[in-house]
Amino acid sequence: MGQTERILSVDSKNAISEALNQSISELVVTTMMAQNFHWNVTGMAFGPLHELFQKIYEDHFEAQDELAERIKAIGGHANGMLSKMVSESKVLESDGKISDKEMIKLLADAETTVASTLSGVAAIAEKSGDLLTQDLAITRGQVHEKFAWLLNSHIR
Repeated sequence: MGQTERILSVDSKNAISEALNQSISELVVTTMMAQNFHWNVTGMAFGPLHELFQKIYEDHFEAQDELAERIKAIGGHANGMLSKMVSESKVLESDGKISDKEMIKLLADAETTVASTLSGVAAIAEKSGDLLTQDLAITRGQVHEKFAWLLNSHIR
């Protein structure tokens, strides 16, 4: 049992785990959205967007694991059910049958949503005295805000 798990109350562990699972749910949907757009993007900006979408989904795939491992480190349960993730996510799926600009807008909005959820995780963790989860959530949130900025730079 790690130091953080020992100092957290059961209620704190549950609240943090629930918030991290929400982040993972949104991250999973965002990951698949980026991969879908990577497969289906067309147009004059195909090359840079194809590459950016791949960079995003590869980053996000690794991040899912990092967040799930944090849940386990504090003694929680990482939800691995795709149907539950999709149904609980504030990020909605797209079939990818949209223009490149619509892809950019949807993915930027998804990144902003994930960043916002992670900001909430950081606040819950701070309140509970879990500074390691707080740091992880802040760091990941910054990554998602940067991806939102990069995406929005293509259409502004």
